[in-house]
Amino acid sequence: MPAAAPKLDGRETTTISFDDGRTAQLVRSDAIALLQSLPDASVDLLVTDPAYNGMNQHLQLGKGRIVGKYKSRGDGERWFDEFDDSPGNYALFCSEVARVLGPDRAAFLMFDAYSMLTLGPVVREHFQVKNVLTWDKVAMGMGHHFRRQSEFMLYVTTGKAKLVRRDVPDVWRIRRVHRGMYPTQKPIELFEAMVAASIGERASSDVVVCDPFLGSGSAAVAALRQGCSFVGGDVAEASIAAASSRLDALRSCAVDPLQPKELVDPALQKPFWLGTRVD
Repeated sequence: MPAAAPKLDGRETTTISFDDGRTAQLVRSDAIALLQSLPDASVDLLVTDPAYNGMNQHLQLGKGRIVGKYKSRGDGERWFDEFDDSPGNYALFCSEVARVLGPDRAAFLMFDAYSMLTLGPVVREHFQVKNVLTWDKVAMGMGHHFRRQSEFMLYVTTGKAKLVRRDVPDVWRIRRVHRGMYPTQKPIELFEAMVAASIGERASSDVVVCDPFLGSGSAAVAALRQGCSFVGGDVAEASIAAASSRLDALRSCAVDPLQPKELVDPALQKPFWLGTRVD
């Protein structure tokens, strides 16, 4: 049975509704507080790319430290705060994810190599880790020792959740967003692949996808494109504004303001999520 739509009354929430009953609830909240506000078993699938700070804690500026617009907008304001990914806090995050998912459901948790090595054992204390997936960005970026061309996703479950497709590879070749308007912006197709693999044709307005680290809103767009409803949050006002503008564009069938073009070359990656995309 799909999860019941979460009620977030009393919180700073932007709700965007579609004609077929799908909704997106965007909450101004940090990730753990958002999850704690959701009822048990109120989410069907969780997909997220946390703003990890572990690498920045352990590497020096210019020696692999992540730098760029995401730290400062040039006016003294941060785009967003990094997540306290100490093992204790990440364990609290994982326990809340497991609670809101309930039994026999799944999550895709994104990692860079460093954070996966340090936090992977914490994930295994709360979930069954079914697979490690690789996001191949096709082109190289910057990096320490080796230039980065990949990130990783742990596909985890709370029980007997199964993929709904048998043609999903463990390497997804999807180009990164080049010079995105929002820092650390991920491709919509990356999250669409997660939803299509886990939900597929079971999608409906009663199926809830959650991303507690909303960021640019790519996961929200992906969930709605795949026929689901969405709930997500972020502490940054810029995040809520960016995601709202993208969902407004989706609702009016306009071009996505942050990702106007598809980022998949069918010659490199079969776009298996297109078959369940809602026009």
